[in-house]
Amino acid sequence: MSGSAPQRTEPTTAELRHRPRLIVNTGNGKGKSTAAPFGMGLRAWAQGWSIGVFQFIKSGRWHTGEQQAYAQLDQAHRTTGVGGPVEWQSLGSGWSWLRATDGTDQAAMAAAGWAHVRTLLAAQTHRLYILDEFAHVLNKGWLDVDEVADDLAHRPGTQHVVITGPTA
Repeated sequence: MSGSAPQRTEPTTAELRHRPRLIVNTGNGKGKSTAAPFGMGLRAWAQGWSIGVFQFIKSGRWHTGEQQAYAQLDQAHRTTGVGGPVEWQSLGSGWSWLRATDGTDQAAMAAAGWAHVRTLLAAQTHRLYILDEFAHVLNKGWLDVDEVADDLAHRPGTQHVVITGPTA
């Protein structure tokens, strides 16, 4: 018998704790989008994490309570150093039933938004990404699900991603 220790195959608790997560908030009804920024996002912000919130359907014309709160948190970070920085972008033009005849190419907007998020993931810009209504974008077929899954599976570092939307 040699004196070497047996090879460990299971990750340690610390390794599991620091492994990047992909979390999906899905289902019918309200609360999916709110749960991501206010539940997980606030904890991440308090830990000093950089947060990126990307709304794939909602228009920048709609000002939500979550967006207003995060603007204040970002300002607090900039002026006091408390918490982490926050980036909030609306990448959509609103729900299709609200603008059925305006000619907006939702698929093109989704592709441009995802290209932007992919760039940020590759650069490891944020520690937490909240992709609001991204499940809806995937369900509509506006992006290639296999390519998105591959991109998310191979993102570098310890970036966490939360996807919201019905019918994930």
